[in-house]
Amino acid sequence: VRLVESGGGVVQAGGSLRLSCKASGSILSDFSGSDLDWYRQGPGNQRELVASINSDRIPGYVDSVKGRFTISRDNAKRMVYLQMNSLKPEDTAVYYCYRRDGVWSWGPGTQVTVSS
Repeated sequence: VRLVESGGGVVQAGGSLRLSCKASGSILSDFSGSDLDWYRQGPGNQRELVASINSDRIPGYVDSVKGRFTISRDNAKRMVYLQMNSLKPEDTAVYYCYRRDGVWSWGPGTQVTVSS
């Protein structure tokens, strides 16, 4: 299974982006039963967990993005999304999706740049 992120770009502070991640090659039962995360790695920083969604579609967020980011999933399409609103310059990072149990390898990520 290959994770491929997309949807990044350059946006002004206060703007929005919607990131997508496709788990290419996964089967429905495997994908729908997995817990999925969005991570980010900013310049000079360690990779950090931003949002998560479990197989029951229950989301979780790091405090810094609560109320601004929304994670969702479409099992039929093998997709996980991250809607990012009210973006701040400190949200600038490469964003990655990941399967929490580590069964699938990291994808290449998608760059998000928020200008002030």
